[in-house]
Amino acid sequence: MRQARGLVLGALLASASATGVIAQDAMPDGDWQTINRDLAATRYSPLAEINRSNVGELQQAWTYPLRAFNTAVPLVVNGNMYITAQNRVVALNAATGEEVWVHQTEGGQGPGAGYSGRGVGYWPGSGDYGPRVLVTQGTNLVALDAATGEPVEGFGDGGVVDIVIGFGGTPTIHGNVAVIGAASLENPRGNSGNPRAYDVVTGEKLWEFDTTPDHGELGGDTWGNSGAEGRGGTNMWGFMATVDTDTDTVYLPIASPSHNYYGGDRPGSNLFGNSVVAVDLHTGEYKWHFQTVHHDIWDIDMSHAGPLIPLANGGKAITNVGKSSLFYVLDAEDGEPVHAVEEMPVPRGNAPGEYYHPTQPIPQVTPPLSRVSMTWDDIVTAEDTNEAHAAACIAMWDRAGGYINEGIFTPFMYRAEGSPVQSTIQLPGGIGGVNWGGPTANPETGMVYVNAIDTSLVGWVERVAGDEPYSFDASEPPPYDRASVDGKGPFFSFQAPLSGEYDDNGRPVGVAAPCYKPPWARLTAIDANTGEIAWAVPLGIYEEQPEGKQLLGNAGSAGPTVTAGGLVFVGATNDRRFRAFDADTGEQLWETTLNGNANANPMTYRGSDGKQYVAINASGVIMVYTLD
Repeated sequence: MRQARGLVLGALLASASATGVIAQDAMPDGDWQTINRDLAATRYSPLAEINRSNVGELQQAWTYPLRAFNTAVPLVVNGNMYITAQNRVVALNAATGEEVWVHQTEGGQGPGAGYSGRGVGYWPGSGDYGPRVLVTQGTNLVALDAATGEPVEGFGDGGVVDIVIGFGGTPTIHGNVAVIGAASLENPRGNSGNPRAYDVVTGEKLWEFDTTPDHGELGGDTWGNSGAEGRGGTNMWGFMATVDTDTDTVYLPIASPSHNYYGGDRPGSNLFGNSVVAVDLHTGEYKWHFQTVHHDIWDIDMSHAGPLIPLANGGKAITNVGKSSLFYVLDAEDGEPVHAVEEMPVPRGNAPGEYYHPTQPIPQVTPPLSRVSMTWDDIVTAEDTNEAHAAACIAMWDRAGGYINEGIFTPFMYRAEGSPVQSTIQLPGGIGGVNWGGPTANPETGMVYVNAIDTSLVGWVERVAGDEPYSFDASEPPPYDRASVDGKGPFFSFQAPLSGEYDDNGRPVGVAAPCYKPPWARLTAIDANTGEIAWAVPLGIYEEQPEGKQLLGNAGSAGPTVTAGGLVFVGATNDRRFRAFDADTGEQLWETTLNGNANANPMTYRGSDGKQYVAINASGVIMVYTLD
């Protein structure tokens, strides 16, 4: 039986964890204590030693090879840097890169058994309890002494708690409570995706929030007949939750249900899928929710709740934007949109047995931050890139029988066996508009900054071979799935090689690029107080293009970081570059070439020598910069 929403396991007071100890020390300006720096998830640093006037003088200070590819963001506390590296957790002197300690393990339960590729959580300690580093390892939650790297004996069994369902993100820690999600995969039937909380001191489980409620519970009537039972997905896979430390409210990012592209066995809006859900930190008790996608059949997911920032009107808001590229400003107290959001009619598909929700919540002030539609007139031209690329794109369009797109939230259309080829194109598609890197926000100004990319996904819905007519029994897998042309597999985007050439297996020769007009990625600034876009500039280059035609936008899933020095730092691009932009204007002020693509969010901190540093994880190497 699933845990009821907010069920408290063991004795737990409303104002404290089971140990009765609360640690809420203010963070020093030079620290970076969560994957997003602070519990409000702003990725805003108040450091200003590096600023608009001198950022061009940044030089590499040191590097540290992780000997493993991951997307971890280091934490820095009191001059020490903590990061994961496959089967190691490492503490470094953040000013020099020298190892302070290394914790290594050969064990661990669950797939991979390595430490989280996203990094660690930090607890500052309280009273007789010293600071701790918490990290997931498969289906284990591990507590290490922050000073020595040794397992904390009083936590669980020798420093280890079995969490049953693993989590690949970082623990969100406030007071004595550590909140984690669930890497429950995206199978139609599978493990629960419920977020859970544990006592940081003892490892005792405190609560679990049910993301797929039963009939009779809030949201239970949004899953049709038993559509929530055993449902896969609907999980918090995002790497951190957002916390309001004034009210002890945790904002949980809950992703989409599975199956990703067919939901005939779960008719209804499917709460709490694709929702920001506010709960009490200590009990998990429900406060409010806001659903950004009803009945997701686009794999839009929810990778982060968003930064919590004060607004000019005196309130506080969650600023949420994800794979749909739609920007929501939600009142932190009740989840109501600060700027107008209307339920708008969206396109319907024709897959047998599918449920199509008639409307979706569309912001009325901020336009989508990424491309959401396409017609023939939007195809790239030779003037945009080159003749070979443009010709290859037209050939792809013709082979597909044209692409169906009716605007935002176009579902994959049905193709009966033997019928002519015609594909649906979804935009954004695949990795979406704003992925796990998420926004950064300056709480002093209300400005929010995102890496917004134009992506596409092409295919159709077809009956899975061998299936009998669907009985809509919830114990059976869905009989329909997505397919694509030319045998390129289910994840086919509308891209063609810049060279225009394919090998004998149909794979692009050289670099592939989108077939709709650029720019294909932008660093975008939005004023959360008004919802208006302040500026947007192309982000990332294609070096294969001639000078003057390279700045087309070439970015991945990571995001930016903003500082009090008036700078927005961002890696994220697939061109091995690390850049700094003017936070007010979008003007690029600095750029350096990395050893590989920066596949993580940047961070900045003050070292033990008093200097400000900027760091980024680039293809498994921590690269650190400072002023001479």
